[in-house]
Amino acid sequence: MTVPCVAVERERGEEVRRRLAEAGALAGEYEIAVEDGRIYLPVTAREDVPPSLRGSVVDRDPDRRETPTTPADLLDFEPSIERLGEVVILDEDDPERAAGIARAVMDSDVPCETVVNRASPIEGELRVRRWDVLAGDGTETVHREYGHEFALDIAEVYFSPRLATERHRVAEQVEADERAFDMFAGVGPYAVPMAARGAEVVACDLNERAIAYLRENAERNGVEDRITPIHGDVREIAADWTGWADRIVMNLPHSADEFLETAVALAGDDCLIHYYDIQHEDDPFGPGRAAINEAAGDDYDVTVETEHVVRSYAPHEYNVCLDVRLTRR
Repeated sequence: MTVPCVAVERERGEEVRRRLAEAGALAGEYEIAVEDGRIYLPVTAREDVPPSLRGSVVDRDPDRRETPTTPADLLDFEPSIERLGEVVILDEDDPERAAGIARAVMDSDVPCETVVNRASPIEGELRVRRWDVLAGDGTETVHREYGHEFALDIAEVYFSPRLATERHRVAEQVEADERAFDMFAGVGPYAVPMAARGAEVVACDLNERAIAYLRENAERNGVEDRITPIHGDVREIAADWTGWADRIVMNLPHSADEFLETAVALAGDDCLIHYYDIQHEDDPFGPGRAAINEAAGDDYDVTVETEHVVRSYAPHEYNVCLDVRLTRR
């Protein structure tokens, strides 16, 4: 049986698969195939594919997938779950419901070693949560994203798999021999891909455990010679890197504005800053533009190259990114 498939280069497979999944266009009953460096993603119908990908649709005869047992098959409802490596994450207020979902997840065909339930919001300056482990053992895992591997412990570091597409967008802009400074690096989901593109990266974080994982992840991905991990407050170490950066990542959306003077100090003569913010839908970009212009002062011309919504964060609030170029006067 002929089925429409989106055909793209293999390295774009995860990005395109996510876009198709978000559009509800993936035909899950068919196998995804890889052939001659291209990946073929079966879709429900040509018209369901996002317009920018429709030119990549071809007809193929894919194998039918053996239907796996899902948690929904074992429950009377479709549970909301999130996977991070081999850890499945729940966000349930009812302990009995959470326990039932955990049992169903472990009895299903979902690749999983541990099921946890959120036990707190993100807390403290290290941005970590508390978790209830409902099944399995431990909160350490290895997450795979766009060809890279990231070891982490969700109880000790902050990591959001939902930002994979955004991180890939930034990394794709990086050119070899750039000097990139990641001010809030975590376990390296920006730093590692930027280094893999050939950049020299300085990666700083206040969380000592995150920096330990960053070192491990740099080695895992073969880029340890291009990453300098630094444990500490970026405001206290910036003097050693004054005027150094061609590119700066500021992924601390609740309080990045407090670090803009440091970012300007790190910036070279021509520097692109990826500034993340959380603002109300009425004016999601204005506060960030104003804060960056104030920090740059008379030393730089400020050009906003891109403004986009990364995701909805809360009712009427957006997580946004401004790509802003500073050019020294």
